[in-house]
Amino acid sequence: MNFCAHVVHPVIFGVMRKILPERWTNWELWPFWVIYFPLSFVWAWYMIRSRSVWFFTPSNPTIDFGGFEGEGKKEMYEQLPAHLVPRTMFVMHDLPMETLLRKVDEAGFSYPFIVKPDVGMKGILFRKIDTEEQLEKYHRRIPVEYIVQELINLPVEVSVFYYRHPASGKGTVSGFIYKELLHVVGDGVSNLETLILRHPRAKHRFEEMKHRHGHRFDRVPEKGHVFYLSYAGNHNRGAHFTNLRHEIDEALHRVFDELSAHARHFYYGRYDIKTTSIEDLKAGRNFYILEYNGSGAEPNHIYDCNMKLLDAYREILRHWRALYTISAYNNRNGFPYWSFLKGYRFLKASQRHFKLLQQYD
Repeated sequence: MNFCAHVVHPVIFGVMRKILPERWTNWELWPFWVIYFPLSFVWAWYMIRSRSVWFFTPSNPTIDFGGFEGEGKKEMYEQLPAHLVPRTMFVMHDLPMETLLRKVDEAGFSYPFIVKPDVGMKGILFRKIDTEEQLEKYHRRIPVEYIVQELINLPVEVSVFYYRHPASGKGTVSGFIYKELLHVVGDGVSNLETLILRHPRAKHRFEEMKHRHGHRFDRVPEKGHVFYLSYAGNHNRGAHFTNLRHEIDEALHRVFDELSAHARHFYYGRYDIKTTSIEDLKAGRNFYILEYNGSGAEPNHIYDCNMKLLDAYREILRHWRALYTISAYNNRNGFPYWSFLKGYRFLKASQRHFKLLQQYD
């Protein structure tokens, strides 16, 4: 046995030998820029055709930057039906701790609940708060405005991608997936570190898992115990998706046509939803909208669904075509493209913001 096998934990060594080849053969594990680079020329063509670098900004004209990046959740929630949004409170990061605790109590929150930045992405600084001590630690650490949000304990979490041409009352549900949060199941023997290294997705995020759960690595979960490694239902946080395209029907379209009509100017994006069942969602009952992601939303039904890379590219291009068409129409009808300088300044500020968040994640 070579020197590495002597000094490296045997489980880690065995897993690492498998991970590197898998990262090359499974396109879903490639870096974002590698996946999208071959399509960048199409995006550039839309910029040339529209004569605007920010051709997507009128796609959702009542959201900053069309919802491409850097938009706040506050402006999104205010345009959705109030009864479909979880109880939410916005908190300034420099609010005195005693004032925060009083406001949380007055708003009727009980532990556990969710906290996340008002302007966030990719699950950065998304946390489940179980105790007052955890809330105090989060509040003292986070450098920006954030939200306290009711934890919705409904059993089914889904994403629905929907777009609608502004001149039409009916849109298209182009993607429908079921989300399973990243977790491991205890066997009563293995510690948390070993369970992570055996997990088909968590093992690829070992450094992140070590950062978040390293202090628990020696813990041995009881047999059958579900230990959640992340509460963010994002692909880049390890959530597993199941394609529900066979469930897309007229009833589902009707629900999201009504939502789009209520919001008025939400024409292109993805809804993240918790519900009691697919049947209830189609009936327009017993569901909450956790997020609405605008023009920057990926059609995330391309992931974890055994889709070939070329088929994924076709899906992305289909959505970009819809994004361009919607934006061009709105540009001609009272919602102009952002100027280069306005968009550039907004994007740079957004990038600085996310770089700051990553330092504290």
